[in-house]
Amino acid sequence: MKTSNQRTADILIIGAGAAGLSTALHLAKTYRVLLLSKENILDSSTNRAQGGIASVTHPQDTIESHIEDTVLAGDGLCNETVVQSVVSQSRTVVQDLLDLGLEFDSDEDGLHLVREGAHKFPRVLHVADSTGYAIGFTLLHHAIENQNIEINSNRLVLDVISGSHKNKSYHRVWGAYVYDRKRKLVETILAPCVVLATGGASKVYKYTSNPDSATGDGIAIAARAGCRVSNMEFNQFHPTCLYHPAARSFLISEAVRGEGGKLLLPDGTPFMQQYDKRLDLATRDVVARAIDSEMKRLGLECVYLDISHREKHVLQKRFPMIFEKLLELGIDMAVEPIPVVPAAHYTCGGVLVNQHGATDVFGLYAVGETACTGLHGANRLASNSLLECLVYARAVARHILENFQNFSTTEVQVPDWDESLVVDSDEDVVLTHNWGELRGIMWNYVGIARTDKRLERAARRIELLKQEIIEYYANYRVNPDLLELRNLILVADLIVKCARWRKESRGLHFTLDYPQKNVQAVPSVVKLSQGTRDVFENSSTFQSET
Repeated sequence: MKTSNQRTADILIIGAGAAGLSTALHLAKTYRVLLLSKENILDSSTNRAQGGIASVTHPQDTIESHIEDTVLAGDGLCNETVVQSVVSQSRTVVQDLLDLGLEFDSDEDGLHLVREGAHKFPRVLHVADSTGYAIGFTLLHHAIENQNIEINSNRLVLDVISGSHKNKSYHRVWGAYVYDRKRKLVETILAPCVVLATGGASKVYKYTSNPDSATGDGIAIAARAGCRVSNMEFNQFHPTCLYHPAARSFLISEAVRGEGGKLLLPDGTPFMQQYDKRLDLATRDVVARAIDSEMKRLGLECVYLDISHREKHVLQKRFPMIFEKLLELGIDMAVEPIPVVPAAHYTCGGVLVNQHGATDVFGLYAVGETACTGLHGANRLASNSLLECLVYARAVARHILENFQNFSTTEVQVPDWDESLVVDSDEDVVLTHNWGELRGIMWNYVGIARTDKRLERAARRIELLKQEIIEYYANYRVNPDLLELRNLILVADLIVKCARWRKESRGLHFTLDYPQKNVQAVPSVVKLSQGTRDVFENSSTFQSET
């Protein structure tokens, strides 16, 4: 029997960044969509994206060139069919944004294009240095105006509700259990389709450019539901996060190097020529490892990014947000170099999906940084992330619209969340300690450079934390810190398992024990087992058969 804490939606979307909002707008033309945001509706990784969206617009650029750059950056693990599909749709999704009223920066030649690392041509469209915010605000404005979209903020999803389909052998989704921060209770939301758009998991590291919400929720939720997860060892560290005690998570856009910024040692010596012929515009994995190597070699706390040779008015126009933020901290980028360090930035792996964004669980989809589509391979090309969000939002919506009649929840009775056997915790300090310990373990042992010994240490410590959180979850009422830590520990466990499985260095996974690449490029694919051992598939395909 339906209770006051149980409600329904045609489609449930978890996450309100570019991926979730865009998917909602496509679906709301036909169905009723419930969109959940974990915190404030504007708190997403999308809104922190400074660079832009990659699209072939330059007269000398070609789709083939963009594909080639993406595949080279992915270091052998990109699904080239996916790359072809996503890149070829870039102009379409850019036009979608223009139709919604977004205005990219332009000059006398038309749309202003920026060249970022590993791009052969300028092909990054932007809105100053706040492109993600501009896109997110535009999508949110239209979502708020749409009567078929209900937006609920301050909601954390515990797990999707799933089980066997009646008279069928396959596993399917029925909805989700959702924690309401304000009312401090768990709702039961029934929906025949659920879309995971919760972003990545970079908060698993001590230093990150991501917001506090990047706790890998969708990846952990999908893994617990029985979905395969792929390539979790490929964690992209952005080379240039500001090194300052008052702004540890503030990103210095790759576009600064695209506009001529140079990486320097404290004495003013450039060093990228020792690592790559592309110098400061090499791929992010190369630049981050170079900075990490120089810092360790010389015992440095940071290196410096210098663009002071550019005119002040140019920097103020091109990077208004960065310029003003640095001035607030006493740094004038027009006259002095910017102290920078690498920081965890992007999760290249995620929930394995097919070309429609469908997971292994019927009715459950993943989109954006939560998903592993095969586009990024072992390393994401700059400004391909927003592109992937928008292209796969279209794909997910199209597939749901075409198959919605096959999704039905009328045959199942879902019980409300039961808290009759748990109590309020009197040991929340345990969560704080475990959170700090986990992120320190990941930063020290599973960072830019890895070894078998470091990964083994990380695995032992994470297993202890995992057992502690399982016990905690079983005995105490849920709260936001518990839910996020539960997800982070599982994501950390998956990252370490994938990293230990890969006996080579490729893309973002660099290990001192196996510095060379294997001849064959094989993605890591793992599924949580019902017993004690996780199952790895030595598979050469990214495509789920759902």
